[in-house]
Amino acid sequence: MKYFMFNHSGSRNHGCEAIVRGTMNIIENADGNASFVLSSYDPDSDTGLEGVELRTTSARPLSGFEKIVSALNVKLRNSEYYAHAKMYSGLIGQAEDCDVCLSIGGDTYCYGDNAEIRVVTSEIKKLGKKLVLWGASVGEEDLDENKLENLRLFDAVFAREPLTYDLLKSRGANANIFLHADPAFCMERDDVEPIEGFDKSNTIGFNISPLIAARNPAILEISEAFIKYILEGTTLNVLLVPHVVVPGNNDYDYMLPMYIKFKETGRVKILSPELNAKQYKGYIAGTRFFIGARTHATIAAYSSGVPTAVLGYSVKSRGISKDIFGEEKYVIDSRTLSDEKELIDQFELLVSEEDEIRKTLLRTIPMKLRSAMEAGRILRDL
Repeated sequence: MKYFMFNHSGSRNHGCEAIVRGTMNIIENADGNASFVLSSYDPDSDTGLEGVELRTTSARPLSGFEKIVSALNVKLRNSEYYAHAKMYSGLIGQAEDCDVCLSIGGDTYCYGDNAEIRVVTSEIKKLGKKLVLWGASVGEEDLDENKLENLRLFDAVFAREPLTYDLLKSRGANANIFLHADPAFCMERDDVEPIEGFDKSNTIGFNISPLIAARNPAILEISEAFIKYILEGTTLNVLLVPHVVVPGNNDYDYMLPMYIKFKETGRVKILSPELNAKQYKGYIAGTRFFIGARTHATIAAYSSGVPTAVLGYSVKSRGISKDIFGEEKYVIDSRTLSDEKELIDQFELLVSEEDEIRKTLLRTIPMKLRSAMEAGRILRDL
Protein backbone atom coordinates (compact mmCIF):
# COMPACT_ATOMS: atom_id res chain seq x y z
CA MET A 1 0.00 0.00 0.00
CA LYS A 2 1.01 3.60 -0.53
CA TYR A 3 0.91 5.73 2.63
CA PHE A 4 0.44 9.48 2.38
CA MET A 5 1.77 11.45 5.37
CA PHE A 6 0.55 15.05 5.62
CA ASN A 7 0.43 17.96 8.07
CA HIS A 8 4.23 17.72 8.31
CA SER A 9 5.88 21.08 8.98
CA GLY A 10 9.38 19.91 8.01
CA SER A 11 12.42 18.30 9.59
CA ARG A 12 13.84 21.49 11.05
CA ASN A 13 11.33 20.54 13.71
CA HIS A 14 13.13 17.37 14.71
CA GLY A 15 10.08 16.13 16.59
CA CYS A 16 8.21 16.08 13.28
CA GLU A 17 11.20 14.33 11.72
CA ALA A 18 11.18 11.74 14.52
CA ILE A 19 7.49 11.05 13.93
CA VAL A 20 8.11 10.47 10.21
CA ARG A 21 11.09 8.20 10.81
CA GLY A 22 9.32 6.25 13.55
CA THR A 23 6.14 5.94 11.48
CA MET A 24 8.02 4.51 8.53
CA ASN A 25 9.74 1.96 10.80
CA ILE A 26 6.40 0.96 12.28
CA ILE A 27 4.59 0.57 8.96
CA GLU A 28 7.47 -1.24 7.23
CA ASN A 29 7.45 -3.73 10.10
CA ALA A 30 3.74 -4.43 9.47
CA ASP A 31 3.49 -4.04 5.70
CA GLY A 32 6.33 -5.40 3.60
CA ASN A 33 4.89 -3.74 0.49
CA ALA A 34 4.62 -0.25 1.96
CA SER A 35 5.68 2.84 0.04
CA PHE A 36 5.58 6.38 1.37
CA VAL A 37 4.74 9.89 0.24
CA LEU A 38 5.49 12.82 2.54
CA SER A 39 3.78 16.15 1.95
CA SER A 40 5.96 18.80 3.56
CA TYR A 41 5.79 22.52 4.15
CA ASP A 42 9.61 22.55 4.15
CA PRO A 43 10.82 19.81 1.79
CA ASP A 44 14.36 21.21 1.66
CA SER A 45 14.71 20.16 5.30
CA ASP A 46 13.56 16.61 4.54
CA THR A 47 16.17 15.60 1.99
CA GLY A 48 17.93 13.41 4.57
CA LEU A 49 14.88 11.15 4.84
CA GLU A 50 15.33 7.95 2.87
CA GLY A 51 12.70 5.75 1.26
CA VAL A 52 10.05 8.43 0.92
CA GLU A 53 8.80 10.53 -1.97
CA LEU A 54 8.73 14.21 -1.04
CA ARG A 55 5.95 16.51 -2.23
CA THR A 56 5.76 20.21 -1.45
CA THR A 57 2.87 21.60 0.60
CA SER A 58 1.94 25.25 0.19
CA ALA A 59 -1.14 27.40 0.24
CA ARG A 60 -1.64 28.96 -3.19
CA PRO A 61 -3.22 32.39 -3.66
CA LEU A 62 -6.85 32.53 -4.73
CA SER A 63 -7.71 33.60 -8.26
CA GLY A 64 -9.85 36.66 -8.81
CA PHE A 65 -12.97 34.56 -9.34
CA GLU A 66 -12.18 32.44 -6.27
CA LYS A 67 -11.82 35.59 -4.16
CA ILE A 68 -15.31 36.68 -5.20
CA VAL A 69 -16.84 33.28 -4.42
CA SER A 70 -14.93 33.16 -1.12
CA ALA A 71 -16.18 36.61 -0.12
CA LEU A 72 -19.76 35.58 -0.89
CA ASN A 73 -19.37 32.43 1.22
CA VAL A 74 -18.07 34.46 4.13
CA LYS A 75 -20.86 37.03 3.81
CA LEU A 76 -23.76 34.65 3.23
CA ARG A 77 -22.66 31.55 5.15
CA ASN A 78 -19.99 32.90 7.49
CA SER A 79 -17.76 30.13 6.12
CA GLU A 80 -14.17 30.12 4.86
CA TYR A 81 -14.40 26.47 3.79
CA TYR A 82 -14.37 27.27 0.08
CA ALA A 83 -11.30 29.50 0.43
CA HIS A 84 -9.33 26.91 2.41
CA ALA A 85 -10.29 24.13 -0.01
CA LYS A 86 -9.01 26.14 -2.96
CA MET A 87 -5.87 27.38 -1.20
CA TYR A 88 -4.88 23.84 -0.21
CA SER A 89 -6.10 22.10 -3.36
CA GLY A 90 -2.52 21.13 -4.22
CA LEU A 91 -2.07 19.29 -0.92
CA ILE A 92 -5.45 17.61 -1.27
CA GLY A 93 -4.63 16.47 -4.80
CA GLN A 94 -1.39 14.88 -3.62
CA ALA A 95 -3.43 12.20 -1.85
CA GLU A 96 -5.18 10.97 -4.99
CA ASP A 97 -2.69 8.23 -5.90
CA CYS A 98 -2.29 6.99 -2.31
CA ASP A 99 -4.20 4.36 -0.33
CA VAL A 100 -3.94 5.41 3.31
CA CYS A 101 -3.67 9.05 4.42
CA LEU A 102 -2.03 9.75 7.76
CA SER A 103 -2.41 13.11 9.44
CA ILE A 104 0.89 12.92 11.31
CA GLY A 105 1.11 16.31 12.99
CA GLY A 106 0.47 15.15 16.55
CA ASP A 107 -0.64 18.61 17.70
CA THR A 108 -2.87 19.47 14.73
CA TYR A 109 -6.04 19.51 16.80
CA CYS A 110 -4.51 21.69 19.50
CA TYR A 111 -3.73 25.40 19.65
CA GLY A 112 -6.59 27.30 18.09
CA ASP A 113 -9.30 26.75 15.51
CA ASN A 114 -7.21 24.91 12.87
CA ALA A 115 -9.91 25.54 10.25
CA GLU A 116 -7.61 24.85 7.30
CA ILE A 117 -6.63 21.45 8.73
CA ARG A 118 -10.26 20.50 9.17
CA VAL A 119 -11.00 21.49 5.57
CA VAL A 120 -8.05 19.49 4.21
CA THR A 121 -9.20 16.48 6.25
CA SER A 122 -12.75 16.76 4.90
CA GLU A 123 -11.61 17.13 1.29
CA ILE A 124 -9.22 14.16 1.47
CA LYS A 125 -12.03 12.07 2.92
CA LYS A 126 -14.16 12.98 -0.11
CA LEU A 127 -11.54 11.31 -2.30
CA GLY A 128 -12.59 7.99 -0.77
CA LYS A 129 -9.27 7.36 0.99
CA LYS A 130 -8.64 5.66 4.29
CA LEU A 131 -8.03 8.57 6.62
CA VAL A 132 -6.20 8.23 9.94
CA LEU A 133 -5.22 10.69 12.67
CA TRP A 134 -1.88 9.33 13.79
CA GLY A 135 -0.06 9.83 17.09
CA ALA A 136 -2.40 12.55 18.31
CA SER A 137 -2.76 14.60 21.46
CA VAL A 138 -5.79 16.77 22.13
CA GLY A 139 -6.44 18.79 25.27
CA GLU A 140 -9.94 19.34 26.65
CA GLU A 141 -9.53 23.08 26.15
CA ASP A 142 -8.89 22.42 22.43
CA LEU A 143 -11.87 20.18 21.75
CA ASP A 144 -14.86 22.16 20.46
CA GLU A 145 -17.82 20.92 18.43
CA ASN A 146 -16.22 21.78 15.09
CA LYS A 147 -13.20 19.62 15.89
CA LEU A 148 -15.37 16.80 17.21
CA GLU A 149 -17.37 16.78 13.98
CA ASN A 150 -14.16 16.68 11.98
CA LEU A 151 -12.62 13.91 14.10
CA ARG A 152 -15.60 11.70 13.30
CA LEU A 153 -14.58 11.74 9.62
CA PHE A 154 -11.46 9.69 10.31
CA ASP A 155 -11.49 5.94 9.79
CA ALA A 156 -9.39 5.68 12.95
CA VAL A 157 -7.76 7.90 15.55
CA PHE A 158 -4.53 6.81 17.26
CA ALA A 159 -3.97 8.69 20.52
CA ARG A 160 -0.40 8.69 21.79
CA GLU A 161 -1.17 9.01 25.50
CA PRO A 162 -4.01 8.07 27.87
CA LEU A 163 -5.26 11.57 28.71
CA THR A 164 -6.14 12.19 25.06
CA TYR A 165 -7.52 8.67 24.65
CA ASP A 166 -9.83 9.02 27.66
CA LEU A 167 -11.00 12.46 26.54
CA LEU A 168 -11.78 11.40 22.98
CA LYS A 169 -13.57 8.24 24.17
CA SER A 170 -15.65 10.21 26.66
CA ARG A 171 -16.71 12.71 23.99
CA GLY A 172 -17.49 10.09 21.35
CA ALA A 173 -14.96 11.62 18.98
CA ASN A 174 -14.67 8.55 16.75
CA ALA A 175 -15.86 4.96 16.55
CA ASN A 176 -12.28 3.66 16.25
CA ILE A 177 -10.00 5.21 18.86
CA PHE A 178 -6.80 3.40 19.77
CA LEU A 179 -4.16 4.08 22.41
CA HIS A 180 -0.59 3.49 21.21
CA ALA A 181 2.72 5.12 22.05
CA ASP A 182 4.08 8.02 20.02
CA PRO A 183 5.67 6.76 16.77
CA ALA A 184 8.88 8.60 17.67
CA PHE A 185 9.62 5.95 20.28
CA CYS A 186 10.44 3.69 17.32
CA MET A 187 12.97 5.99 15.70
CA GLU A 188 16.46 4.52 15.87
CA ARG A 189 19.36 6.62 17.07
CA ASP A 190 22.72 7.20 15.45
CA ASP A 191 26.05 6.39 17.03
CA VAL A 192 27.63 9.81 17.45
CA GLU A 193 31.14 10.99 18.15
CA PRO A 194 31.37 11.67 21.91
CA ILE A 195 32.15 15.18 23.07
CA GLU A 196 35.41 15.13 24.97
CA GLY A 197 34.78 15.28 28.69
CA PHE A 198 31.01 14.89 28.32
CA ASP A 199 30.30 11.24 29.01
CA LYS A 200 27.25 9.44 30.36
CA SER A 201 28.43 9.53 33.95
CA ASN A 202 28.82 13.31 34.19
CA THR A 203 26.43 15.03 31.76
CA ILE A 204 22.94 16.47 32.07
CA GLY A 205 21.14 17.29 28.83
CA PHE A 206 19.05 20.45 28.85
CA ASN A 207 16.55 21.89 26.39
CA ILE A 208 14.36 24.97 26.52
CA SER A 209 12.49 26.66 23.72
CA PRO A 210 11.13 30.03 22.67
CA LEU A 211 7.71 28.36 22.61
CA ILE A 212 7.58 27.97 26.39
CA ALA A 213 9.29 31.35 26.82
CA ALA A 214 6.39 32.97 24.96
CA ARG A 215 4.14 31.74 27.76
CA ASN A 216 6.64 32.51 30.51
CA PRO A 217 9.28 35.17 29.69
CA ALA A 218 11.21 34.33 32.88
CA ILE A 219 12.26 30.91 31.50
CA LEU A 220 15.68 32.01 30.23
CA GLU A 221 16.67 33.69 33.50
CA ILE A 222 15.38 30.71 35.50
CA SER A 223 17.32 28.31 33.29
CA GLU A 224 20.53 30.28 33.68
CA ALA A 225 20.12 30.21 37.46
CA PHE A 226 19.57 26.45 37.27
CA ILE A 227 22.71 25.91 35.19
CA LYS A 228 24.67 28.04 37.64
CA TYR A 229 23.42 25.75 40.41
CA ILE A 230 24.53 22.66 38.45
CA LEU A 231 27.99 24.10 37.86
CA GLU A 232 28.50 25.24 41.44
CA GLY A 233 26.71 22.44 43.29
CA THR A 234 27.52 19.34 41.27
CA THR A 235 30.28 17.87 39.12
CA LEU A 236 27.96 17.49 36.12
CA ASN A 237 28.56 19.07 32.74
CA VAL A 238 25.64 20.61 30.84
CA LEU A 239 24.84 19.73 27.23
CA LEU A 240 22.39 22.15 25.62
CA VAL A 241 20.24 20.33 23.06
CA PRO A 242 18.29 22.30 20.45
CA HIS A 243 15.51 20.19 18.99
CA VAL A 244 13.54 22.64 16.85
CA VAL A 245 15.52 25.01 14.63
CA VAL A 246 12.71 26.57 12.62
CA PRO A 247 13.16 30.29 11.87
CA GLY A 248 11.22 32.23 14.48
CA ASN A 249 10.99 29.18 16.73
CA ASN A 250 14.63 28.21 17.06
CA ASP A 251 15.92 26.50 20.20
CA TYR A 252 19.54 27.01 19.15
CA ASP A 253 19.20 30.77 18.76
CA TYR A 254 17.30 30.97 22.03
CA MET A 255 19.83 28.95 24.05
CA LEU A 256 22.98 30.37 22.43
CA PRO A 257 23.26 33.37 24.82
CA MET A 258 23.03 30.92 27.71
CA TYR A 259 25.90 28.91 26.24
CA ILE A 260 27.98 32.04 25.68
CA LYS A 261 27.41 33.09 29.28
CA PHE A 262 28.87 29.83 30.64
CA LYS A 263 31.22 28.59 27.92
CA GLU A 264 34.39 29.78 29.67
CA THR A 265 33.73 27.23 32.40
CA GLY A 266 34.43 24.49 29.85
CA ARG A 267 31.52 22.57 31.35
CA VAL A 268 28.74 23.77 29.05
CA LYS A 269 28.41 22.83 25.38
CA ILE A 270 25.67 23.37 22.82
CA LEU A 271 24.96 20.94 20.00
CA SER A 272 25.04 22.10 16.40
CA PRO A 273 21.71 23.09 14.82
CA GLU A 274 22.72 21.08 11.73
CA LEU A 275 22.16 17.59 13.21
CA ASN A 276 19.24 15.34 12.37
CA ALA A 277 16.80 13.73 14.82
CA LYS A 278 18.70 10.43 14.97
CA GLN A 279 21.93 12.26 15.83
CA TYR A 280 20.26 14.34 18.52
CA LYS A 281 18.85 11.14 20.00
CA GLY A 282 22.36 9.68 19.97
CA TYR A 283 23.69 12.57 22.03
CA ILE A 284 20.69 12.57 24.37
CA ALA A 285 21.24 8.84 24.97
CA GLY A 286 24.74 9.72 26.15
CA THR A 287 23.52 11.85 29.05
CA ARG A 288 22.95 10.77 32.63
CA PHE A 289 19.90 13.02 33.16
CA PHE A 290 17.78 15.08 30.82
CA ILE A 291 15.47 18.05 31.35
CA GLY A 292 13.63 19.28 28.30
CA ALA A 293 10.76 21.35 26.98
CA ARG A 294 10.41 19.80 23.53
CA THR A 295 8.25 16.69 23.71
CA HIS A 296 10.27 14.66 21.26
CA ALA A 297 13.58 15.53 22.87
CA THR A 298 12.16 14.02 26.05
CA ILE A 299 10.85 11.00 24.11
CA ALA A 300 14.39 10.52 22.79
CA ALA A 301 15.57 10.53 26.41
CA TYR A 302 12.82 8.27 27.77
CA SER A 303 13.33 5.75 24.97
CA SER A 304 17.08 5.72 25.64
CA GLY A 305 16.57 4.94 29.34
CA VAL A 306 17.63 8.39 30.58
CA PRO A 307 15.96 9.72 33.77
CA THR A 308 14.03 12.71 32.45
CA ALA A 309 12.03 15.68 33.70
CA VAL A 310 9.74 17.58 31.36
CA LEU A 311 9.14 21.31 31.21
CA GLY A 312 5.61 20.72 30.01
CA TYR A 313 2.69 22.95 29.15
CA SER A 314 0.17 20.67 27.44
CA VAL A 315 -1.71 17.40 27.64
CA LYS A 316 0.95 15.50 25.69
CA SER A 317 3.68 16.04 28.31
CA ARG A 318 1.45 14.97 31.17
CA GLY A 319 -0.10 12.13 29.22
CA ILE A 320 3.17 10.59 28.04
CA SER A 321 4.54 10.76 31.58
CA LYS A 322 1.42 9.03 32.89
CA ASP A 323 1.72 6.36 30.21
CA ILE A 324 5.30 5.59 31.26
CA PHE A 325 5.14 5.94 35.04
CA GLY A 326 1.47 5.23 35.73
CA GLU A 327 1.01 8.76 37.03
CA GLU A 328 2.03 12.27 36.04
CA LYS A 329 5.58 12.31 37.42
CA TYR A 330 8.64 14.43 36.75
CA VAL A 331 6.64 17.09 34.89
CA ILE A 332 6.97 20.82 35.61
CA ASP A 333 4.38 23.29 34.36
CA SER A 334 6.59 25.75 32.51
CA ARG A 335 3.83 28.36 32.48
CA THR A 336 3.85 28.78 36.26
CA LEU A 337 7.58 28.42 36.89
CA SER A 338 8.66 31.51 38.82
CA ASP A 339 12.21 30.72 39.93
CA GLU A 340 14.85 28.04 39.70
CA LYS A 341 13.82 26.27 42.92
CA GLU A 342 11.25 24.00 41.27
CA LEU A 343 13.77 23.05 38.59
CA ILE A 344 16.38 22.29 41.23
CA ASP A 345 13.89 20.28 43.28
CA GLN A 346 12.90 18.25 40.20
CA PHE A 347 16.55 17.63 39.34
CA GLU A 348 17.31 16.50 42.88
CA LEU A 349 14.32 14.16 42.66
CA LEU A 350 15.80 12.65 39.50
CA VAL A 351 19.08 12.14 41.34
CA SER A 352 17.52 10.60 44.43
CA GLU A 353 15.26 8.30 42.38
CA GLU A 354 17.74 7.63 39.57
CA ASP A 355 17.96 3.88 40.05
CA GLU A 356 14.20 3.50 40.41
CA ILE A 357 13.56 5.59 37.29
CA ARG A 358 16.04 3.56 35.26
CA LYS A 359 14.37 0.33 36.38
CA THR A 360 10.96 1.73 35.44
CA LEU A 361 12.17 2.80 32.00
CA LEU A 362 13.84 -0.56 31.50
CA ARG A 363 10.48 -2.19 32.16
CA THR A 364 8.09 0.20 30.39
CA ILE A 365 9.97 1.42 27.31
CA PRO A 366 9.97 -2.02 25.63
CA MET A 367 6.22 -2.01 26.22
CA LYS A 368 5.95 1.39 24.52
CA LEU A 369 7.95 0.11 21.55
CA ARG A 370 5.67 -2.90 21.24
CA SER A 371 2.64 -0.64 21.57
CA ALA A 372 3.83 1.63 18.78
CA MET A 373 4.61 -1.35 16.55
CA GLU A 374 1.20 -2.87 17.21
CA ALA A 375 -0.36 0.34 15.87
CA GLY A 376 1.19 -0.51 12.51
CA ARG A 377 -0.52 -3.88 12.41
CA ILE A 378 -3.88 -2.32 13.29
CA LEU A 379 -3.33 0.29 10.58
CA ARG A 380 -2.54 -2.42 8.05
CA ASP A 381 -5.69 -4.34 8.93
CA LEU A 382 -7.92 -1.29 8.38
